[in-house]
Amino acid sequence: MGNMLAPMPTLHRPLRREQPLTNPGSFDELHRKCKEVFPQQMEGVKLIINKTLSNHFQVCHTVHISTIGQSCYHFNTTYVGDQQFSPTEVFPMLVGDIDTGGNLNAQVLHLLAERIRTKAVFQTQQARFVTWQFDGEVRGDDFTATLTLGNPDVLSQSVIVVAHFLQSVTSRLVLGGEMVYHRRPGEEGAIVTLAGKYTALKWVATLNVGYGGAHASYYHKANEQVQVGVEFEANTRLQDTSFAFGYQLSLVPANMVFRGFLDSNWCVGGILEKKLPPLPVTLALGAFLNHWKNRFHCGFSVIVG
Repeated sequence: MGNMLAPMPTLHRPLRREQPLTNPGSFDELHRKCKEVFPQQMEGVKLIINKTLSNHFQVCHTVHISTIGQSCYHFNTTYVGDQQFSPTEVFPMLVGDIDTGGNLNAQVLHLLAERIRTKAVFQTQQARFVTWQFDGEVRGDDFTATLTLGNPDVLSQSVIVVAHFLQSVTSRLVLGGEMVYHRRPGEEGAIVTLAGKYTALKWVATLNVGYGGAHASYYHKANEQVQVGVEFEANTRLQDTSFAFGYQLSLVPANMVFRGFLDSNWCVGGILEKKLPPLPVTLALGAFLNHWKNRFHCGFSVIVG
């Protein structure tokens, strides 16, 4: 007989390897996946001509003719440097846009170090500065911290300070928050907002909750052809809530994309985009129905690149 009191061999389960945490990205891009499903509203006729002058310079001419709003012309120029941090990020970058009314919108993006990004934004309206903003962003392996100064004025002692922080808790869960502090003569206050995003294999859910209200979005990718998005916003100060549903249909054989939306104000809209491979021309046909009981808006745009 064997030894009945012999110790049983211990069984070791293989340890599960946790996926490494990745950078959560920017706070402003938490709802980006859902917003990309919704169409960009347009009314009238829009002509966009893109011209690449070199590897660093690109110019764009935009003519928008509207029967409801004011028609305008925009001239946009972009300069990109040699520091390509990722396929979609190149530093330094200078972007300028000016219209027929003399309104200017300029942005300067620069990479100070591998993990430190800076941005400066300037906006003028009728030769008067209305916005000057400076951003500094630090991107770690699993976190992002951002500090923004908006319209700082030493003489009038007014400033807007915005601080963002995002932390990847797991490979799918991101938690963070936002603090907005504003100061002007006779007024001072701060608002704190908490944020969270959960990313699954085919869907993304995001929620922002704070003293000013709540903003929730849900994105779902059914397959390669169908994508849907839902947005809900509640404003406690205005005592107002809104709901919107958007969808995107991709017709791969026809090289066409259709985006549509429906919101709680009974606004219905859609855009049909058709790309012509032989020519560098993209045609976008849009039709928007706002307040469908008494108004009908339509749009048409041509993009030449």
